[in-house]
Amino acid sequence: MTTILVVDDEPGVRDLLRDALEIAGYQTELASNGAEALDLLRRHDADLCIVDINMPTMDGFEFLAKLREHDTVTPVLMLSARDSAVDVAKGLRFGADDYVRKPFSLEEILLRIAAILRRSAIGTSGDLVLGAGPIAMNVDRHEIIVNERPVELSATEFRLLEVLLERKDRLVTREQLLREVWNIDFDSETSVLDTYISYLRRKIHHEGFAPITTVRGVGFKLVSLNVQ
Repeated sequence: MTTILVVDDEPGVRDLLRDALEIAGYQTELASNGAEALDLLRRHDADLCIVDINMPTMDGFEFLAKLREHDTVTPVLMLSARDSAVDVAKGLRFGADDYVRKPFSLEEILLRIAAILRRSAIGTSGDLVLGAGPIAMNVDRHEIIVNERPVELSATEFRLLEVLLERKDRLVTREQLLREVWNIDFDSETSVLDTYISYLRRKIHHEGFAPITTVRGVGFKLVSLNVQ
């Protein structure tokens, strides 16, 4: 059974999420701050963490930074009570996979969780390989090679690159990417897509090869022969 760790200093929020997650078929663990959550993760594995930003003792940012020192795989969904793009960007920069602003709807939380778990799963039915120029992606082994060197990507970065590779040399609209990577089917002003595109560019672009191009106001295209 999939285990989700809920980290929030508000007992009411913890209980609400626990009840909703268990009704949806997930097993839950609860922690009231980042330090307690890290201690719990030393003893029990979690498949996903839901982490509030504003907490005493150790807030969500510090928890995420410490977690990513030794664990770059476990997905993290951040909760933010502040409507601040700076907070969102900081969480994504520290290695969060997605974020939801408080107050949230349980339906949105469950959709985001399902999307994160879906894109972080590793396939087991054979090796599907996608490529473009010096990029080789083994989808089933969750491996990326660029210029014959392995590149480490988060689950979200991997899924985003996978969608672009599946449609290489074709335009992929912002709406398509938000739907297929983040399961967002509604109008959104989120900057999460632009943030993750910048992460991918840093990791796979190199001197002489910059495949991810922007079609201003429409979307992105991964061009297999885009040499600079």
